[in-house]
Order: sequence, then C-alpha cells, then structure tokens
Amino acid sequence: MVTDQTWSQLLAGLTSVTWQSLVMIAIGCLLIWLAIAREYEPLLLLPIGAGAILTNLPLSPLVGEDGMLSILYNIGVGNELFPLLIFIGIGAMTDFGPLLENPRMVLLGAAGQFGIFLTLILALLLGFSREEAASIGIIGAIDGPTSIYVSGILAPHLLGPITVAAYSYMALVPIIMPPVMRLLTTKEERAIRMPYSQRQISQRTRILFPIVVTIGVGILVPFATPLIGCLMLGNLMRESKVVERLTQASSNELANIVTLFLGLAIGSTMGGEAFLKPSTLAILGLGLLAFVLDTAAGVLFGKIMNFFSGGKFNPLIGAAGISAFPMAARVVQKEASREDYSNFVLMHAMGANAAGQVASVVAGGVLLALMAG
Repeated sequence: MVTDQTWSQLLAGLTSVTWQSLVMIAIGCLLIWLAIAREYEPLLLLPIGAGAILTNLPLSPLVGEDGMLSILYNIGVGNELFPLLIFIGIGAMTDFGPLLENPRMVLLGAAGQFGIFLTLILALLLGFSREEAASIGIIGAIDGPTSIYVSGILAPHLLGPITVAAYSYMALVPIIMPPVMRLLTTKEERAIRMPYSQRQISQRTRILFPIVVTIGVGILVPFATPLIGCLMLGNLMRESKVVERLTQASSNELANIVTLFLGLAIGSTMGGEAFLKPSTLAILGLGLLAFVLDTAAGVLFGKIMNFFSGGKFNPLIGAAGISAFPMAARVVQKEASREDYSNFVLMHAMGANAAGQVASVVAGGVLLALMAG
C-alpha cells in the first residue's frame, strides 16, 4: 500500500514548481531559440538558456553546495577566472594592425565609452547603489567578458540580467546602431570617402604593442591589469609567431570550453525569485540606453574629427568605437555603402573597433577603481 509519505516523495518535484520557475524555464527556452533560430550569440546564449532551465527545475541536484552548476560558478565566475581566460582567447584572435596603422582611432575608442558613465549617473538617480550602477553602465561597452568581470566583482546578484543584456545587445548591433548613426549624420557626411593605403607594420611593432599597452595601462589603471594583461597576452602569443600551438589552443579549444562553462555558470544565477524583479527590466532598459549613448558619443566625436580635418573624415567611423569586434566595423561599412556602394571605410572602422576593445577594458578598470574609493 502506498502511503501518504510515499506519494509526497514521488510528487515532490511537481509540488515544488513555482510560477517563477516556469517563467524562467520559458525564458531559457527563448534564449535557446534565439541562439538556434536567429543565431544571436549562439555560443553563449545557448548554454545560458540551458543553465537557466537546469537551475529552475524543482529540487535540481545541479544547484546547491555540491551541484555542478554551483561548482562551475564558484571556480570560474566567483573568482573571475572564466572571463580572463576568454580574454586570452580574444587577444589570440584579434589583429590590432588597423589600429597601429592609424593610431588616432584611439580617440574614437575612448569616445565610445562615454555612455557608460552617463548611464551610471542615471542608474544612481533611479536608486541603484554605486556598485550596481557601475555594473549596469558597463553593458554599454558591448563587451560581454568585461561586463561579466566587472559585475561579478561589484554586483554578483545582478550577473544574470547584466550578462543576458550584454550579449543580447551584442547580437543586435546591426539593428540598434544604424538608426542612431543615420539620425546624427547627414547624407553628405555618410558619403565622405576616406582613401586607404595599407601601411606595413613590422613584427617588432606588433610584438611591442601588447607589452607596452599592458605596462602602460597596468601603471595608470591598476584595476584593469587582469583584463588588459590577459587580452594582450593572447595577442602577444599571436604576434610572436613562435607559439602557434598555444595561440591555436587559446583561440579555439580553450575559448570554446570556457565559453560553455561560463554560459552554464551564468545560467545558474537566473533563479526565478532572484531574476524576476522590476529591477531586471530597468537593467535591460538602462543597458540599451548605455549602448545607444556610446554609439552616439562615437558618432559625435567623429563629427568633431571631420570638422578639424576639413570635411575629410567620415563620422560614421566613430560608431565603431565600441567593443563589439568586428560587428560594429561591418555595420559602419554597410551604412557607408548605402550612400555610395563604392565607398570603402571598413579598415578605418576596424581601427576604431580595435581601439574600442582596449578602451572598454580600461573603462572597466576605471569603474572598479572608482567603486573601490
């Protein structure tokens, strides 16, 4: 005879289901659908969605002190290891040649971070704490690993919505950026031609670049040392040409494995009761605002450079000053081609985009320094 206790044990999972967990399971399925059907950042959104589903299943052994998802979080996100390992892979895949050919693009990379700090101020006015506001503002860099690193230190309880926002907006770069770019530029400005003649960058310069940047940023912004150090380590391996196996492993196997583990760990933070709050919608909205402001700041600074160049600089290139590499540069080229199909500004935009990668890391370090004060 089946006792009441037996029935309660058999039905424990069913009776433990809450409306919050059902909503989060649906959100997890949505993220998986976006990754597969729309190919929106599939390498991360798919494992995040899977992690969200696994976390919200009732009485799941995967969460808790000894659960696999909790272990992944503790060893890779709680101590910021996974984002740093991903930065090594990003550095190994990045060619800073376009930036070295045109160093003035550093100015556009810096301009592309203004929205971070404007959004930080707005988040403070809306009642978020200093640490939460800084974590929300960094979404505007459109740099997933930096967002994870900064929020993991300053506001780990917001890691889930901040990560989802950062990577979702990365996937939406071709949709969000063009209206801002068209609004702030004229047809004539978008059609400005910028001749490109490739300069040969010596291997010595390419090797010295990551070393000099690491030392310089490490001295000026110590809190950015882990991020810039790992990014430039990967790039040094790439440009040295003597550790091809390490370069390939960093940009492929290491990056892929860590991305999988990172996605699952982020998904484990998306428990229903913690995620389904009004603040989540505010984070998504403020993150979008930060992205728009960063794009606008880059374009406006591009207009300033156009003014001082006597009308010879295409302001669209300023929009590439964010960290979404190389998507932002491709969007800039597409917009320039809409006005003149033979206008080739891609390599100029790639320089600004590479500068944005470095600038977003520096901005993250600045935020950490400000919050530590």
